[in-house]
Amino acid sequence: MENTGSKKHCCESVRNVLTSAKFLIYLGHALSTWGDRMWNFAVAVFLVELYGNSLLLTAVYGLVIAGSVLLLGAMIGDWVDKNPRLKVAQTSLVVQNCAVILCGVLLMVVFQFKVELENLYSGWLLTTCYIMVITIANIANLASTATSIAIQRDWVVVVAGDDRSKLADMNATVRIIDQLTNILAPMLVGQIMAFGSHLMGCGFISCWNLCSMCLEYFLLWKVYQKTPALATKAGPKEVDQPLNTPQGVDGTHKLAEGSQMMNQMELANKESQKKASLCYQMSEPFRTFKNGWVAYYNQSIFFAGMSLAFLYMTVLGFDCITTGYAYTQGLNGFVLSLLMGASAVSGICGTIAFTWIRKMCGLIRTGFISGVTQLACLLLCVVSVFMPDSPFDLTSPLPEANPTPMTLVNASIAPLEMEQVPQSYLSVGLLFAGVIAARVGLWSFDLTVTQLIQENVIESERGIINGVQNSMNYLLDLLHFIMVIAAPNPEHFGLLVIISVSFVAMGHMMYFRFAFKSLGSRLFLCCSPEHKAPADNSSLPSVV
Repeated sequence: MENTGSKKHCCESVRNVLTSAKFLIYLGHALSTWGDRMWNFAVAVFLVELYGNSLLLTAVYGLVIAGSVLLLGAMIGDWVDKNPRLKVAQTSLVVQNCAVILCGVLLMVVFQFKVELENLYSGWLLTTCYIMVITIANIANLASTATSIAIQRDWVVVVAGDDRSKLADMNATVRIIDQLTNILAPMLVGQIMAFGSHLMGCGFISCWNLCSMCLEYFLLWKVYQKTPALATKAGPKEVDQPLNTPQGVDGTHKLAEGSQMMNQMELANKESQKKASLCYQMSEPFRTFKNGWVAYYNQSIFFAGMSLAFLYMTVLGFDCITTGYAYTQGLNGFVLSLLMGASAVSGICGTIAFTWIRKMCGLIRTGFISGVTQLACLLLCVVSVFMPDSPFDLTSPLPEANPTPMTLVNASIAPLEMEQVPQSYLSVGLLFAGVIAARVGLWSFDLTVTQLIQENVIESERGIINGVQNSMNYLLDLLHFIMVIAAPNPEHFGLLVIISVSFVAMGHMMYFRFAFKSLGSRLFLCCSPEHKAPADNSSLPSVV
């Protein structure tokens, strides 16, 4: 009987966990992220394939994505703030997935009838298809940004409630899901395209997003039902009623008459205000943009957010730039796949380290420790630049002063076409050792700043502040691509490494200013409490 009771209790516990709002958020995020990672990987490959193995369409797509989020980030966040949570989440989810499905179908048509499209209207119809693909894909990315702000920056905070430790654990789990899907999802769709075709890859992604959208929609609704706090959302302060409101029957009549008179005055003024309101509505996006950036600047965590954005100004990541440089140094695809796997493991270790260090030293000190760790590891990258087998040579000629778009494309892919192999792998080995080791501090620091924003930004401004934060991240990311275009040769990569580490150092200096202003000399006393209130399960007021 005891064994039966314990089994029953165990089954109930498992069922409670699997039906909890926290687990349903994890499941929905895993489905959403898996689809995003497959699409982001595949669309770059599709655009290269469509344009004759050129990076031009991919470069245009990247610039459009970065520019759109940079300009519209604040407005997306403002829309998230001003609308009910469930409506925001479901609308952004449907728009994102429908855009991906439509884009996938359009790509299938282009792949199937590319020759015919090239011969129609002197190729303008095919060019129009390219423009439509990039535009629809950009809409999908903007909707994905709205979903990320709504779920990861707002819903997670509400589900965690007033428990800071639970919030930290949920943030870390969400980030681990990101790390795993970032490796596994591209592998899956890559195998489908390798053993099948690009047409099959488009079809698979479209079908995945259709099925995933329905399931995610249901999961969002279940989380909303299980978390009543999601139904209430802080809005702008309402104007209080006058304290000397008339009482009694006469007072009620006077109040009604006054209200009727005010209504008549409002109706009379509507026509005269029509033109003014039209101008006001037309200028609203510009005011939202301005107000968002001003609100971001006035936040107590401004320097912490800026520090995170500065980390995006780097070539020391596993993107196409680092991969291209690795190929010029004799590393093949198999070795790079192993290095990417090691990078993912390092990132997961960083998320685990975040939760442990936060419990031991507090949230603000976790960011300081993570920053020091990342910088220390990146010093290996700087050392690699000056190794004897490094290709670093500033005397190598730079590209022409006013290159055409095609020249920029050729310059971008030139490293991939070179086949010079160094006599040793010491320099590139130190470079990737520093990059991989730095991921521990990077992801721990990223989680720290994320939670600082969650804890210190008031509920009614979470969307717009996180929208501006995304804009800042994309701005610095855009600058790093411009930096690579200016110096694309492998001989100049060492200079890019030094500039990247300098920007990371400046970012952590900004964070140090924020941390020292918050804690003072207590920043260096790891065992002292950060908050005056000792309870870790307290509500989430500003800590600075």
